[in-house]
Amino acid sequence: MPNAQRDQNNVKITRDAAGSSLVLVCEHASSHIPKEFKDLGLVPDARQSHVAWDPGAAGVAQGMSSCLDAVLLETTVSRLVYDCNRPPNAPDAMPDKSEMHVVPGNIGLSETERARRTKLFYEPFAMALRQCLTDKTSPVLITIHSFTPIYNGTPREVEIGVLHDSDVRLADAMLSVASECVSAKVERNAPYGPSDGVTHTLRTHAIPYGHLNVMIEVRNDLISTPKRQMEMAETLSVWLRVALQSLGLTAEGAPCTV
Repeated sequence: MPNAQRDQNNVKITRDAAGSSLVLVCEHASSHIPKEFKDLGLVPDARQSHVAWDPGAAGVAQGMSSCLDAVLLETTVSRLVYDCNRPPNAPDAMPDKSEMHVVPGNIGLSETERARRTKLFYEPFAMALRQCLTDKTSPVLITIHSFTPIYNGTPREVEIGVLHDSDVRLADAMLSVASECVSAKVERNAPYGPSDGVTHTLRTHAIPYGHLNVMIEVRNDLISTPKRQMEMAETLSVWLRVALQSLGLTAEGAPCTV
């Protein structure tokens, strides 16, 4: 099973020679803020909180890459520097506030600086993802995220969200077999949905080309340790396999024979 890993222009790519047709993406894998940005003026707690990245999501995505023999793309900088699940013209691509945290280093960014960050972080990510999808026959795009149990003081009951935009095929298949595969509380387009701008990667790289796609959100208290991340990765991998079978596919993208 190919396990090569390489960093390429602020994108980490694992298993780019994998046999599966699945392409996994973790846009908020890292909380790293390069030194030139001087921590964006944030205190340490904010830099490690969910506003800077998706805690646990990278571990889950890495486990799924192993379970499914799938290529994985991860960003290597904090989404506060540039959120690769947002287009360059979106205010929250480089937010000056996230939940209750003001981001001083993003206040009043010039168009020149926004364009520079776009070129450094977003464009290499988008290019690498396009290439990974092009390299596959009938690729399936799956993005992996986590969310905080309490947002702006409000607890969230949902434990796993299955998100989609206009293409509902894979999301519907997953939701139809959810009770067979997971014991968690699962909801459609929760705790976010397309109106929140969170399906940018799906809308840009999958939907225009007819690729099956889905976004998976896991509440981060369920994946707080490496052990729990691997357990969730195994659960999600089995769930995806069952959902793909219901669509007449295997994880490798070939017609299902079972």
